[in-house]
Amino acid sequence: MPRKPNAAPQTLSVLDLLLERPEDWHYGYDISRRSGLKSGTLYPILIRLADNGWLETRWAEPERPGRPPRHTYRLTAEGVRAAKAALARLPEGRPVLRPPAEATGE
Repeated sequence: MPRKPNAAPQTLSVLDLLLERPEDWHYGYDISRRSGLKSGTLYPILIRLADNGWLETRWAEPERPGRPPRHTYRLTAEGVRAAKAALARLPEGRPVLRPPAEATGE
């Protein structure tokens, strides 16, 4: 049985980012850059969310010849509901983790 996603700040940060555009496919590198999470933290979260049916995954064909396909992720309908519920339980004023704007280039 898959381990249930938890309410750790890192998981909530990933859910919050994915909820911004739930219908879009997201690359792991983009999620990492936008959340500030390193791959050793991010990918176990993505795997756990996918194992629990909150994320769907697919391989995206490369945009340029010679590049390998990339794994992409997006929330399922169940994932959208669960993410909204998890984020709604946050205490007032408790921010979801985000890197400084200069780290994301925004």
